[in-house]
Amino acid sequence: MITVRKKKHYLNTDRVGYGFVLPALLFMGVFIVFPIVYNFILSFQQVDVMTLMSPHKEWIGFQNYKNVIGSQYLLKSLKNTLIFTVGCIFFQFTIGFALAILFNGPAKCLKPISGLTMISYIMPATVTAILFKFMFATSGGIFNELGLSLGLIQEPIEWLLKPDTAMWSVIITNTWSGIPFNMILLLSGLTTIPTEIYESAVIDGANSIQKFFKITLPMMKSSIEAVLVLGFVYTFKCFELIYVMTTGGPVYSTELMSIYSYRRSFMEFNFSEGGAIANILFLILFVIGLFYTKTIGKEELM
Repeated sequence: MITVRKKKHYLNTDRVGYGFVLPALLFMGVFIVFPIVYNFILSFQQVDVMTLMSPHKEWIGFQNYKNVIGSQYLLKSLKNTLIFTVGCIFFQFTIGFALAILFNGPAKCLKPISGLTMISYIMPATVTAILFKFMFATSGGIFNELGLSLGLIQEPIEWLLKPDTAMWSVIITNTWSGIPFNMILLLSGLTTIPTEIYESAVIDGANSIQKFFKITLPMMKSSIEAVLVLGFVYTFKCFELIYVMTTGGPVYSTELMSIYSYRRSFMEFNFSEGGAIANILFLILFVIGLFYTKTIGKEELM
C-alpha cells in the first residue's frame, strides 16, 4: 500500500511539474518554433501582399534564394554587417577587458559598484537608439555642440546623414551598450585566476606585460571565446538600434542583413525573399554557434 501511495504521489508531482512547464513550451512553440518553420516554408513560395492570405501559394523552390544571392543588396548588406560586427566587437571587447582589469586591480575597491555599469546594457535598444539619435543630431546634438565649443570642428557634422559617418555613429552607439556585458563576463573570468600564480610570477621577475600575455590571456581563453562568440551573434543580428537611428540609410550605408530582410518583407512586401534573407542570416549564425560548440567540446575532452 505504501508503495502504491508513493507512486501516486510521484505521479501527481510530475503532473504539477508538467503544468508549470507547459505555458513556457506553448509560448516557445507559438512565438519561436512556429515563426521559424513558417518562414522556412515561406522562402520556397511566391508570396507578396496580394497572395499572403491565399490558401494556395505558388511553390517556386530555390528561386527566392537565387534572386537574393544574385542581388547587389545582399552583398552590400553582408559587407555592412561584417563591418558593423567587427567594429563593435573590437571596441566592446577592448574597452570591456580594460575595465575588467581595472576593477580587478587598481580599482578593486570599486568592484562592488561595477554592476552599475550594466545600466547601458539593460537599457532597451530602442531607448538607446533614440538617446544617441538626439546626441548625434546635426542641430543641437551634444557631440556637435561639444565639438564646436572646444574648437574641434568648425561647423556641425551631419553624423547620421552621410554614409562615411553614419556607420561610425551606430558602431559607437552599439559599443556603448555592449561594453558592460563584455566587462562583467571578463571580470568574472579574471576572478577565477588564483592570485598565487601572479605572486609566483613576480618572484620570478615577470613584469606586468609578461604576466598579462603569459598568465592572464591563456587562463582567460574560454571566457574570451565565449564573449567573442556571444558578441558576434548579438551584434550580427542587430536590428532595433539600426532601424531607429538610420533605417539602414543613408544610401543603404548602414543596412545590415536584418534591415535588408525587413525592407524586402514589410516595406517592399516581398515576403518570400525577405524570408530567404532571414534564413541565410540564421544559417550563418547557426554555423558559427555549431563551430563554437564543437570547439568547446574538443577542448573539454583534451
